[in-house]
Amino acid sequence: MGQNPSSNYVICMDASGDIIREAAEENGIAFVPMEYSLGDEMRTSRGCEEEALLKKFYDGQRAGDLTRTSQIPPFMYEEYFKDFLEEGKSVLYFCLSSGLSSTYESALLAAENLKEQYPEAGIFPVDTLAATGGIGILAERAIENRKKGMSIGENVEDMKAFVPHLRHYFMVQDLMYLKRGGRVSAATAIVGSALNIRPILKIDESGKLVTVDKKRGNKAAMSSLFTFFKEHYNPEVCNTIYICDADTPELADSLVEKVREAAPELTVRRTMLSPIIGAHTGPGMLSMIMAC
Repeated sequence: MGQNPSSNYVICMDASGDIIREAAEENGIAFVPMEYSLGDEMRTSRGCEEEALLKKFYDGQRAGDLTRTSQIPPFMYEEYFKDFLEEGKSVLYFCLSSGLSSTYESALLAAENLKEQYPEAGIFPVDTLAATGGIGILAERAIENRKKGMSIGENVEDMKAFVPHLRHYFMVQDLMYLKRGGRVSAATAIVGSALNIRPILKIDESGKLVTVDKKRGNKAAMSSLFTFFKEHYNPEVCNTIYICDADTPELADSLVEKVREAAPELTVRRTMLSPIIGAHTGPGMLSMIMAC
């Protein structure tokens, strides 16, 4: 009897993605490690970081420690994926949006380089056009597809069809982090910070960040996120939402309460933001990700 096609591949995601620990551990989700710095200290994120470590990271940002991340070159992907290929396993890999990073391009190069050496198994990168909990939503869907018996090819096609349904909205509290990443001008950052402006951003159809609203103060900004939820939530497409915060639990709790009151049937996933994304958004970021 042949091997079940749904049992011969692993589901893998960037450490830049956020997924609840239980789903990752119970279903063998693999994480591609990513490097980041806090001040002069270089660290490696392997996904689902402990809350205490994340709090230390965001406290460090508040204290003035600079943070940055490093791109993964193709040869590092090759070394990471080889372990799975040696076992005869193929890999369904969810990459950080190509509009935010070169990880997808690097993963494609690695997959192509490994084809000749491992003809019986393959690497299948998916450009999620997403980040943080958007990657988590895709991974959870892929888990359910695999449980239903989908082959890796069928799962990849379903993921590509589902990606355009994802919606990411988030607010930031410190505009200087967006300025360092070239997302806003220095003048905008200085004036916005002085006026207590909280920009609301989204990831657009090309996987890039765009500003969609501006509010004065945290409460108004959080209410704006909730408005976007009411406008776009469609339980027929997906009844899971990820609310991820960069150590701003009060705001996150308030948003969770509003969402649950408006849609009691909704499954709310609550996580702290990966330091890979948090390095570029700063402490106090609050994101809401769903599919519609």
